[in-house]
Amino acid sequence: MTDSDRSVLPAAPSGGAEADARDRLRQGQVASGVHAPARHGIEGRAGHTANQPRRPRGPVYAALDLGTNNCRLLIARPHERSFRVLDGFTRIVRLGEGLTATGRLSDAAMARTIDALRLCRNKLREHEPTRARLIATEACRSASNGVAFIGRVKEELGLELEIVDRRTEAELAVTGCADLIDGKSDGALMFDIGGGSSELAWLDFRGGRPKRQGRMSASIRSWQSLPVGVVSIAERFGGVDVTRETFEAMVAYVAEQLRMFRGRQKLRQMIADHSVHLIGTSGTVTTLAGLHLGLDRYDRQKVDGLWMSAGDVDATISALVSMPFERRVAHPCIGRDRADLVLPGCAIFEAIRREWPTSRVRVADRGLREGILISLMDADRNGSRVPAVAVSNG
Repeated sequence: MTDSDRSVLPAAPSGGAEADARDRLRQGQVASGVHAPARHGIEGRAGHTANQPRRPRGPVYAALDLGTNNCRLLIARPHERSFRVLDGFTRIVRLGEGLTATGRLSDAAMARTIDALRLCRNKLREHEPTRARLIATEACRSASNGVAFIGRVKEELGLELEIVDRRTEAELAVTGCADLIDGKSDGALMFDIGGGSSELAWLDFRGGRPKRQGRMSASIRSWQSLPVGVVSIAERFGGVDVTRETFEAMVAYVAEQLRMFRGRQKLRQMIADHSVHLIGTSGTVTTLAGLHLGLDRYDRQKVDGLWMSAGDVDATISALVSMPFERRVAHPCIGRDRADLVLPGCAIFEAIRREWPTSRVRVADRGLREGILISLMDADRNGSRVPAVAVSNG
């Protein structure tokens, strides 16, 4: 039996759990490249009710991303050249809380994460995906007990999570955001600001552009995984009372990490001579977009795919640095869960912008989960194989 044929779910009655508000919203909206059911809320199997037998409507795919800060699940069915979202889940679990100081995942953080993964397991059982890829990133990569925690998840929940390397993480982020890259640009610098690490990928299209979204990572000329994320920066510098001096110290710290980027000066020259833009995928950039738009509540349809000029970003970060912690907590696009993390994220973003200044950045409310789904579907359409697990109920 190959890895792709192993079952990850034990037999059990189907169950479900309430999705995060943002995933509820995305299911009722159609964004560029990501299709969702026409009706709001979680419809699950479209058109199915308790009095009607379920009708097969093609394969279902699932992607789970367990990061340092968040646990995210997306379940979808292929639709034309993209996919239709059936269900989703997002929860801030802070799995990497305290990791910088101790080198280990704490008991409390693991317990929170197990609770979230249990809800994800129930959704997987409900939708019975044909193929799935369940990944864990920096917290499990770097923690001394990360592998043991993955074993515990398998034993308690029957979920087989794969700890991916940093290169794979960068490639999946590129794949997930590929259709937001300007078709007329000569290149792009994609960045994904995570909880424990941040991925950068320089895409160079001067020799041609891949025709399939699932192959966009083939255009990566250089990449780097920074050992800094919103959680690790917050634990080092603090994220509650952030003065402008503290913010600048954060930026300087990240800037030192960027000096190791291979091709750093060549990328600066390409930006000077050619059409290159930034594309950011993370809670940091989507929060900045919400603030820039003056949204009363977060709206993915307005944020995903938004272009922001360098001046827009300057003004929004400046306003955010001046915003007291209590106002960040109360802001509908930030909230208590992110109030201490948003400025560390902005510091990472600012360091990237100063190193490679471009006139505009595109905001992506998508990332690893979408990249997993696209890569799985693309592989099946073209008869190739990518790491995945077959999912069954017994």
